[in-house]
Amino acid sequence: MPGDSLNINNKATAQNTYDAIVVGSGISGGWAAKELCEKGLKTLVLERGKNVEHVKDYTDTTLNPWELKHHNNITQQNKKDSPIQSKCYAYNEVSKHFFVNDLEHPYNQKKPFDWIRGYHVGGRSLLWGRQCYRWSDLDFEANAKDGYGVDWPIRYKDIAPWYDYVEPFAGISGSREGLPQLPDGKFLPPMEMNCVEKTVAERIKKNFTDGRTMIIGRVANHTVKVGDRGPCNFRNKCAEGCPFGGYFSSNSATLPAAKKTGNLTIRPFSIVAEVLYDKDSKKAKGIRIIDAETMKTEEYFAKIIFLNASTLGTTAILLNSVSDAFPDGLGNSSGQVGLNLMDHHYGVGARGTFDGFEDKYFYGRRPNGIYIPRFRNINEKSKRTDYVRGFGYQGGASRGRQSFGDGIGEALKDSLLEPGAWSMAIGSWGEHLPYAENKVTLDKEKKDKWGLPTLDIDCEFKDNEMAMRKDMMNSAAEMLEKAGLKDIQTYDSMPAPGFCIHEMGTARMGRDPKTSVLNGYNQMHDVKNVYITDGACMTSSACQNPSVTYMALTARAADHAVSELRKGNI
Repeated sequence: MPGDSLNINNKATAQNTYDAIVVGSGISGGWAAKELCEKGLKTLVLERGKNVEHVKDYTDTTLNPWELKHHNNITQQNKKDSPIQSKCYAYNEVSKHFFVNDLEHPYNQKKPFDWIRGYHVGGRSLLWGRQCYRWSDLDFEANAKDGYGVDWPIRYKDIAPWYDYVEPFAGISGSREGLPQLPDGKFLPPMEMNCVEKTVAERIKKNFTDGRTMIIGRVANHTVKVGDRGPCNFRNKCAEGCPFGGYFSSNSATLPAAKKTGNLTIRPFSIVAEVLYDKDSKKAKGIRIIDAETMKTEEYFAKIIFLNASTLGTTAILLNSVSDAFPDGLGNSSGQVGLNLMDHHYGVGARGTFDGFEDKYFYGRRPNGIYIPRFRNINEKSKRTDYVRGFGYQGGASRGRQSFGDGIGEALKDSLLEPGAWSMAIGSWGEHLPYAENKVTLDKEKKDKWGLPTLDIDCEFKDNEMAMRKDMMNSAAEMLEKAGLKDIQTYDSMPAPGFCIHEMGTARMGRDPKTSVLNGYNQMHDVKNVYITDGACMTSSACQNPSVTYMALTARAADHAVSELRKGNI
């Protein structure tokens, strides 16, 4: 409930034993906590950062920009303290307390990599872009068909019921379109495109015969009330925290649901150092943490462990969890932990101006845009010879103010209040192939303030992504041109991997324990009572935003874990 504090266990219980432990409280960790608690397991959630209470800790989000000291801009000091975080679109004067201080949380870039992070209860579920798109068998079968990576151990039919399960609770608005490459879901009523977007959508459909289409984005902003949450107020200040519960987050949705069961305990300021392994039972027996404030260590024990510390956070924990049985990291007999790091490549597209609709404007600040689903390499007709896989577009049309006015004094002010021209931009998100040489390792010589090894990150986009980007840019310009826009300009800012904040891989699912870390239920091949359902589990990256897939995989894995526990198999 809004403002209702969670059961915070800073001193821990004397026994420190639970049925389940969840590491991390972001999107996947929150779902793990909800599902395990609702299935009757006493569950401890370990969060390395501070507590954040829903509503209470969304400081200053109700203020107007002119009421803030820096008018919601970031300062030179912000850029100095957080040179990487401050580049993120969601970082501003109000939201900055949900991002880490880069100087306090170092890592090592072997190649440029922007690691965007939030260490607090709720994690990046308070900061995410909220776009939610199902994957299809086009995605789950891709590795097997073109030979990159290993085959997914699941197909769409395996996860479809779990998409059905998580979507109504998450509260995703969208339109049903009947597209095979982008399956429909259980949606709230869709948001509405504005007049220019509707016109562009009609012209794209008319001028292209390859089935490409432009739809309203599918987004976890609630267009109607979802339980006691929402609806969305169209403020577009989501990254500052929403006092109305207008979008899905761990803080507004899954953690309160877990708390209602009476089975949830959250321990903030708990930096997980390692998973404790028992070689006799061949199971994990618990977690060792470092208290972020006191620097003291604690150990907690459980029958089931879910690692949801984010792709790179989970991988760091695995690599640091060494024992006689696993000298290279927990569950790493395959040698795959840390390899196959992926992120979507984006920052490329086109923009232009639109003549007409001078008598029209739009209402509110819609926290969503349009979406153009993948239309390349989906069948023989759309097959490319210069690259494999594909991309989608997000964007939108808007109307700004006049950049200049007529007259002087009051007349000048009045003229500047008139709206300016309509414009539209579309930017692309492309698939990043799973390359083994894109990897993370521990640097045991460079340690953080808690004495833990830092991460070396060695990741890049390669020839396939670069060939794809040319098409991403040129196709954007072509669509806008055929839709009637003018003064079209293309762009390619080429951000480094990590900056899309969709990092995936490094503890991938697979069919063969020799070439993967997890099985088809997100269960470690080597350690049966450890499950990983954050981005680390992903076997390929597709081109859709991945978070709703994490939700579905987590709910499915929790169901499997509890079933296996009750059968006595773990």
